[in-house]
Amino acid sequence: MNADLHCHSTISDGQLAPAAVAQLAKQGGVGLWALTDHDELGGQREARATAEALGMRYVSGVEISVTWASRTVHIVGLNVDPDCAALADGLARTRNGRAARAEAIGERLEELGIPDAYTGALEYVSNPDLISRTHFARFLVESGRAKDTQDAFSRWLGDGKAGYISHRWAKLADAISWIKTAGGEAIVAHPGRYAYTQLEFDTFFGEFIDLGGKAIEVVTGSHTPDQYGEYAAVARRFGFEASRGSDFHAPGPDSIAPGTLPPLPSDLKPVWERWL
Repeated sequence: MNADLHCHSTISDGQLAPAAVAQLAKQGGVGLWALTDHDELGGQREARATAEALGMRYVSGVEISVTWASRTVHIVGLNVDPDCAALADGLARTRNGRAARAEAIGERLEELGIPDAYTGALEYVSNPDLISRTHFARFLVESGRAKDTQDAFSRWLGDGKAGYISHRWAKLADAISWIKTAGGEAIVAHPGRYAYTQLEFDTFFGEFIDLGGKAIEVVTGSHTPDQYGEYAAVARRFGFEASRGSDFHAPGPDSIAPGTLPPLPSDLKPVWERWL
């Protein structure tokens, strides 16, 4: 099964509409697809309708921003009911504060000699309530201050960098509760992106399991090929099911197109197995 269970659209910080991302997934040979916009379910109907019209199986999804040990972690919810009131209400609360944080990032970048960053980032936003660091990264790239979005995060916007502004997102327990109430499965998104020590990771994964989490992303566009093996070993150690997703945001040379990643290691149990 060519499954891509992590993609973004203009509903959050992607550059293509949900239907256009579905088209790309189909072109990439995807058989099972999910749109997982940040803290937002607004693209689910369009994504499902297009996916099913193209002959793909569709799983409703979302990526929830969580604060754990003073750092941001993303938890993907898959196979959720997009009409679940508890999930929708929780996401609305999580979105609160994005605009104020973005203004603070703009002020910080101004202090660092980069004027008009907030205004520039807004040019890439379809919904101001969902402005994110990715939108600032695009501004930095287009204004010639970074070579690509990864460089923008490495130099300016990543955790602890000069342009970073912290924000308190949802609690891990709340995010998993909303997902489970909506009938879905909680998955740790791209664990290789988080700067935790081994002890912190062990504590985090233990808490995740205690709260009902059962899966992590192993093969993802946000991991290096070496990390595929590293997090396959983590999945074996903790007994996690495994997920796969491009984390697609926009076409381009530094982007992984939907459906083009290698398969999961054959000994891991895919998170989607019970849905087929």
